[in-house]
Amino acid sequence: MSVSSWFSKMLGSDMCLDNLENVLIMQLRDLSSAEEQLIKALPKMAEAAANPELRSAFETHLQETRGHKARLDTALQLLGKEPGSETCEAMEGLIAEGDEVISLDGEPEVKDAALIAAAQRVEHYEIAGYGCARTFARRLGRENVANLLQQTLDEEANADKILSHVAESWVNSAAART
Repeated sequence: MSVSSWFSKMLGSDMCLDNLENVLIMQLRDLSSAEEQLIKALPKMAEAAANPELRSAFETHLQETRGHKARLDTALQLLGKEPGSETCEAMEGLIAEGDEVISLDGEPEVKDAALIAAAQRVEHYEIAGYGCARTFARRLGRENVANLLQQTLDEEANADKILSHVAESWVNSAAART
């Protein structure tokens, strides 16, 4: 199987790495795909969670993720581009790891700890992507786009903080007792 990055997807397209705006657009399309995939994955993660606080965190983040996708569409429109996405293979891999956790047998508390670990990998990936895109938008003087990306970046960081809180307050101690 051939794996390609979002950078390599520009090869053979009408875009190349000749300016930062092209990099920003490719980043936004990659993030758009990531959010689309996450919208499909989060309900499965919520259903698999045994801890009610974890289930609630996944359900809340699903609603936020729908807003993230809408902001990305708006950001692309502000840049004069049609909303769209490039398949984010990194997110495919991260979600596959979460799916594997869901499919494994085990103690509910331990599975919850593994679900949190998988979800935090997703959040950290998104934080990196949104942080870079926001910085590119600011460098290009596109504060309207940067502000949209900052809103999402703040929500992603908060989701990560909530997952850490759930893990440290309940899940990890329960998992350690099994």
